[in-house]
Amino acid sequence: MINYLKGQLVSRVEDSPTGCNITVEVNSIGYIMLTNRRVIASLPAEGETVTIYTSLIHREDTMFLCGFNSREDRDLFVILNSVSGIGTKVALTIMGELGAYNLVNAVISDNDKAISKAKGVGTKLARKVILELKDKMMNWRDKVSLECMQKAEADEFVITESCVEAESVLLSLGYTKKEVSEALKKAISCVENRNDSEEILRKALQWLAGQE
Repeated sequence: MINYLKGQLVSRVEDSPTGCNITVEVNSIGYIMLTNRRVIASLPAEGETVTIYTSLIHREDTMFLCGFNSREDRDLFVILNSVSGIGTKVALTIMGELGAYNLVNAVISDNDKAISKAKGVGTKLARKVILELKDKMMNWRDKVSLECMQKAEADEFVITESCVEAESVLLSLGYTKKEVSEALKKAISCVENRNDSEEILRKALQWLAGQE
């Protein structure tokens, strides 16, 4: 019904009773949209012009918009939200944790550990996502332009099981999720074997030590 909204970013809220949300003013009307921290982190300052791709959720007792900063993320959210047992909030959380490229990669490569990184998603639900969406994700990937996927790949590091293992160790050492994410990106870019969790962990720790 509404493909996207282009207007002034009025507010962005990370913590509220309903979760992350943003408000965009278009022609003197303020549209509030549920979203996730990944989207919020990518937005410019309040008062700037933004284009937000939307998905309208219509239920018997309520109607609301979900907002994303790319058409690809919005389309993948719609696909993810079609899985039975995946509600809107969980779908937003998964998209916020992985992003489009890593979600597609995780489903196609049967990486349930990557999907279960998202809060509220256990292994059983992650396996269900893979089972129900593998064909859809492969079809979606084939239809997306090569340029789009290359850009996504450049913006993301692929979440492998080795990355998940290294991340768990780093978090247990007291590093924040933001620090760990940045360290893993740096480590992945210079390791010889991306499937070697010990090498990834060693490189990540070296990078973190250099930041202290």
